[in-house]
Amino acid sequence: MSRLRIETPDQAQLTVERLYKNLERHIIASPPGLCPVDLQLSFLKVCHAQTCGKCVPCRVGLAQLQNLMEDVLAGKADMHTLDLIESTAQNVANSADCAIGFEAAKMVLAGLEGFREDYINHIKKGKCSVNVHHSIPCVALCPAQVDIPGYIALVGAGRYADAVKLIRKDNPFPTACGLICEHPCEARCRRSMIDAPINIRGLKRMAVDNAPSNTVPLPEKQPATNKRIAIIGGGPSGMSAAYYLELMGHHAVVFEEKSKLGGMLRYGIPAYRFPRERLQEDLDAILSTGVEVHRNTRIGNEEGDIPFEKLREEFDAVYIAIGAHTDKKIGIEGEDSHGVISAVEMLRNIGEEKMPDFKDKTVVVIGGGNAAIDVARAARRLTKGSVNMYCLEKDEEMPTVPDEKNAGLADGVVINNSWAPKAILGESGKVTGIELMRCVSVRDASGKFAPVYDENETITVSCSNVLVAIGQRSEYGAVLAGTAAETPDGSLIDHNGVTFQTEEADIFVGGDCATGPKYTIDAIASGREGAVSIHRYVNVGQTLTIHRNLREFKELDKQNITLPAEKFKKPARAEVAIDQEKVLTMQDDRVTFTEEQIKSEASRCLSCGRSVVDPNKCIGCGICTTKCEFDAIHLKRNRPQNSKMIPAEDKFKAIGPYAAKRQVKIIKKKLSGK
Repeated sequence: MSRLRIETPDQAQLTVERLYKNLERHIIASPPGLCPVDLQLSFLKVCHAQTCGKCVPCRVGLAQLQNLMEDVLAGKADMHTLDLIESTAQNVANSADCAIGFEAAKMVLAGLEGFREDYINHIKKGKCSVNVHHSIPCVALCPAQVDIPGYIALVGAGRYADAVKLIRKDNPFPTACGLICEHPCEARCRRSMIDAPINIRGLKRMAVDNAPSNTVPLPEKQPATNKRIAIIGGGPSGMSAAYYLELMGHHAVVFEEKSKLGGMLRYGIPAYRFPRERLQEDLDAILSTGVEVHRNTRIGNEEGDIPFEKLREEFDAVYIAIGAHTDKKIGIEGEDSHGVISAVEMLRNIGEEKMPDFKDKTVVVIGGGNAAIDVARAARRLTKGSVNMYCLEKDEEMPTVPDEKNAGLADGVVINNSWAPKAILGESGKVTGIELMRCVSVRDASGKFAPVYDENETITVSCSNVLVAIGQRSEYGAVLAGTAAETPDGSLIDHNGVTFQTEEADIFVGGDCATGPKYTIDAIASGREGAVSIHRYVNVGQTLTIHRNLREFKELDKQNITLPAEKFKKPARAEVAIDQEKVLTMQDDRVTFTEEQIKSEASRCLSCGRSVVDPNKCIGCGICTTKCEFDAIHLKRNRPQNSKMIPAEDKFKAIGPYAAKRQVKIIKKKLSGK
């Protein structure tokens, strides 16, 4: 007769079961936006660890599935890998001896069916397609994802230093963006449904004018990692990357070709828009983190240069942010005449305080973008003669920011639309005029740049100087020669659009040399994202792609909502006033808002980003109120009679007597032997 045997779980098994319960709770509380492929791989690893290892399907099959899915996340897979994952999972499901292998394989098959698009996105684009869609249009449209509703509220409350701190979490150039940001955040502001968008840039400027960036304390740096990162270029992208890398505990070393930092902020934007002392405020704050800078230093293969390969040997990673400082040529007759100046060259000279001599001269500007407006407005300040702009686009098609175009018109710049340069006229090698022809259209039906001209309709304009502002390009020369990151045309550097990593694992790029000429805030955003990627790269074993913000935004359907506009306060949008004494000088003529204007403008914000706490999930622990750096979270007791609230500093007065009473009971119980 066999004995009845009852097995009880040992300590290890009980511990494992507790871990399972903990894992279950973590899954329930996991935030939205997690990569489903990565989550599925984690489950697969748990299942693989559970198997006894006796049967081949579990021991080998699940391990093979794990390797294949890791290839997908690492960007090493192709479409054939998906077929291999599917067939392997099906084989395991059909042949596994236990439920562990069967269920794990079925889970993989279910994932392939349920979120196949995410697998494909990882394979083709190297990034996750799952993202928490922003419901806040201003944040979604800001390339740096700055918490705009947050700092609007802080500025409205007069907490300017806190506003700068909040901005700097995502953008280390708050002063630059307060003065010259192109404010894409205002494009979809929901206040427009009532009257006009919030003047977001004006509110930001109020913050930095009252709390200069270099006077606001910086966040605490993480412990040193002893990792050294080389950064080529001291512009907005390079310095942003350096700032965030230093805060992460790495040591950033910037190599700048010129004598001063700032890149296009200094050598591409005139001082009347961005005074140099204001630029220095942001730079001083960044440098105070411990960034090491080598000025007047070139990276290349010429005499006196530092070889690029030497940087790669001495540093753990390299970030290239050399900008786009080379002008584009028109390619017409007379372009080499004396008096033809590129916008890049002119703005660079102004940045170096070498003012061109335009006294009493007539100037023609070719181009319709922001650089064209900048050189046209600068020329108006340097000449008593006329300044005329000629561009291909119609007025509504001009790529310049409307605010800047209106400022140019106010300065006296004359804009002539739908004209293209045909030839630059001259005598004895000097410019005397320019011949232009009518531009019929700029883009074809698909939206591609393909201008069409009518050469039978022409005009001739007399002038002494022609300023060419038709675009910029990047040239990195011999910096990447011989590396896998080198491109055939030596221009834009190929990279992953999410991680900014090149074909060489230790080389990252950002700013205009990676994306082409864009706005300052785009360069800043790429610097921050590049820093995140480098941080993950030097910490071996981390993935560069998972949980990256794809900046996707689903716009509110404004056609199918009922908005009681009459219930909203309707103060007029605050507009920037002009100091007439500074008009047509090299000083900034814009006037900061008054306190009354700021309170009025901040009150216009509809607080799209306001969060509502789910009372079924909040347990009232209050930890969030202690963690919020800006004291923005407060708990209100709806039923104070249900509990007794004691300040944290007095907690021991309340806990002490209870603890002593409890201890006495424990001792009595031990002594009585009960």
